[in-house]
Amino acid sequence: MKNSLNNHIKTSYRTLPGMITNILREAILSGELGGGVQLKQEELATKFSVSMSVLREALKSLEAEGLVSFYPNRGAVVSQLSAKEAQEIFDIRLFLELGALELAVPNLAEADLAAAGKILKQADEEGHSGRWGELNWQFHETLYQPANRPKLLTLIHNMNNNVERYMRLYLSTMNYQMKSQEEHHALLDACSQKDIMGAKQILRKHMADASANLIEYLS
Repeated sequence: MKNSLNNHIKTSYRTLPGMITNILREAILSGELGGGVQLKQEELATKFSVSMSVLREALKSLEAEGLVSFYPNRGAVVSQLSAKEAQEIFDIRLFLELGALELAVPNLAEADLAAAGKILKQADEEGHSGRWGELNWQFHETLYQPANRPKLLTLIHNMNNNVERYMRLYLSTMNYQMKSQEEHHALLDACSQKDIMGAKQILRKHMADASANLIEYLS
């Protein structure tokens, strides 16, 4: 963890709290900082060469996203996700994403569909499992952007971040990526045809399958 984190610091030296948030978020999502790990604030402030107040601001942002929790006598700790919590997050995501998709499909332009297709092609060719989660989010984000509901998209992104670190591990160890990509291609086809009901049906199954498999993995 130290070498990777130090490399990030070298390329992002003396940045705003938002940049520290991004670096720590990626370390959590990648599994570099695992659930239950205590984030020693003085040590991190020294690594980032920032004040404690700047670091705490970054950690508070991660707390709002559900990635960090604060405990008496322990301070900031990377959140751990139970199977029950994963189920609830997927239930929330399903409501939010079905709504976003319904609003977005009528507004999807050829450029949006082409961009989503390009991301799928990247994912098909990507051999590094660490990037699958990132590309997965980019694909869904591209389809939801035309809904023109930025607050809704932010909520979906935060929910996605809460399970992404586990999905990354799951995709890489349980051979789920191929099935996920097949469903993504089917979803893009339905969106291309402006088939709202068909697209929602595919998305519902896609998320239900991912939820069931991840919960089984966490149990």
